[in-house]
Amino acid sequence: MEPTATRVVLSYPEGLSDWGRDQVETDRYRGYFARVLDRVAVGDAREEFVDVGCCGDSLDVPFRVERVEIDGDPVDVATVTDATAIDYETRSGDVDGGWRVQSAAGPSCSISDRE
Repeated sequence: MEPTATRVVLSYPEGLSDWGRDQVETDRYRGYFARVLDRVAVGDAREEFVDVGCCGDSLDVPFRVERVEIDGDPVDVATVTDATAIDYETRSGDVDGGWRVQSAAGPSCSISDRE
């Protein structure tokens, strides 16, 4: 059995819109990761959807495991539990979104970009 991670740092592309960031930064989204990640290793990647709240459409966000820690010490692999802190950082890149339901500019554009 793998040791339990006390902290996992996930990254997402810096091109994620303000709206997308608002969604993934919620406690419920972090709690979701704590429930579904299970065993993680540095470098693991996965796409997760963010519901746009309209017409059943979604935006897929690519996340990558950047760090796994046990009591502040970095490790390569560990198990995630509901007690594991989930933190984020950004990495270079854009998010390719296919929805145009709520915004003609799409998910990579913030509201201020459209004004």
